[in-house]
Amino acid sequence: MKAQTTPQQGGTFRLAINDFDSGETLDPQVNESKFMQNLQYQIRNALIEVGPGGVMVPELATEWSSNADSTIWTFKLREGVEFSNGQPFTAEDAVFSLNLHRGEQSISVIKSLMAGVTDIQATGPHEMTITLSGPNSGFPAVLTMAATVIVPANTTNFDEGIGTGGYILESYEPGVRARVVKNPNYWKEGRAHFDAVETLAIRDVNARTTALRTGEVDAMNAVDATTAQLIQAMPGIDLIQVQGKMHYCFSMNTAETPYQDPDVRLAMKLAIDREDMVSKILGGFGSVANDQPISSAYPYHNPNLPQHSYDPEQARALMQRAGFADHRHVLHVSETPFAGAVDAAQLFSQHAAAAGINIEVAREPEDGYWSNIWGKTPFFASRWSGRANEDLMLTQAYSRESLGSWNATHWDNDAFNTALIAARGEQDEERRRELYWECQRLIYEDGGMIAPIWADILDAKSSNIATGEEIASDWDMDGNRASERWWFAA
Repeated sequence: MKAQTTPQQGGTFRLAINDFDSGETLDPQVNESKFMQNLQYQIRNALIEVGPGGVMVPELATEWSSNADSTIWTFKLREGVEFSNGQPFTAEDAVFSLNLHRGEQSISVIKSLMAGVTDIQATGPHEMTITLSGPNSGFPAVLTMAATVIVPANTTNFDEGIGTGGYILESYEPGVRARVVKNPNYWKEGRAHFDAVETLAIRDVNARTTALRTGEVDAMNAVDATTAQLIQAMPGIDLIQVQGKMHYCFSMNTAETPYQDPDVRLAMKLAIDREDMVSKILGGFGSVANDQPISSAYPYHNPNLPQHSYDPEQARALMQRAGFADHRHVLHVSETPFAGAVDAAQLFSQHAAAAGINIEVAREPEDGYWSNIWGKTPFFASRWSGRANEDLMLTQAYSRESLGSWNATHWDNDAFNTALIAARGEQDEERRRELYWECQRLIYEDGGMIAPIWADILDAKSSNIATGEEIASDWDMDGNRASERWWFAA
């Protein structure tokens, strides 16, 4: 893979992305897909950026600090920055942008993460103060998310694409393509090297691979792990493999029968052959996971949980004890969550059959999967990419605060919620570690997520595209910021 220390300027970068929705808009409140995250980071900035290694890097916020109990956070904001319409960036823009995600009328995908914010004030032209209802030492991580990109105060037409990013929106057709051109006044030195970026929505992995091989695109996300070795062997093509925090999973709605029963949930976790999944679905480009979301890439990973392993007989006994031995489990799936998801579901069905568990695989339409299937059906395929810290991952996917939004398993555990809230405000390092370990244990034992595998991030690019020395591991495509971080090699 070509890494080069002196970036070159120019050219049109063509990027193929698999995850998109034809109903998307540029309203940051409703951005969920990888297509939209890439586009938002092209035209807009967040307050904080996640760099390689998961390090939080100042973006539109230059520094931040809190009071002693982490309930009041002060952010110094960058001066001399202009939006693409020439309007200067001030604290009022940051306050407006973050308030989009608060209140009863908000439709934001991160509304639950902002629920603990009681006040946001501009305390100077380039200073903002955020007050929380309780201690949260990891709160700044929320402000790294693509949903929190900054727009001008009082924006009503988000689809104009006004932002402070490295590129200016030229055109956008939802579910098809977007084109942006270089912002000549970009404030960030050493970034946004291309003259233009075209982001193409290409769902089918074979079509993306063909487009890359024939030179129609310069990079693609979500390489099929089973064909990754073939891509490695292609002349002029580089496979980008990054170990990180991404896990593929099957989720059970714990508020619905039969997944309300913890015996059923454990039976399903023991009815899957994880090593077989790593071999056949990931082609070896990953490792066995253990039904909880905090990998060893996080500082507070719990290494002491016994590994759930394939045990058809115990799974059978648990299902019989629960009274659901004859239940027909309908597993809803498409290729949208991850490449190979349909094959993974069918493989799971074969594994479970040895335990007498009947899993019927229902293939769903790709378009609208996140809005119509994910979190809406009792049993469905899913994928989680990384988050900036443990609190963000655990809060967004498993907390009581996220019920009705990102908590797709509808899991509501008193002990977990108590430990999670305590961990946010805990000042003692060892005690905080213990609390996050407890959170992981409770998900592992009682949660509704079957996470059999940690998946390496697999992207691919033309060899004439250069990157930095290190690729970010929180999301694919270099943290969804390849358009800003990469360049054409000389």
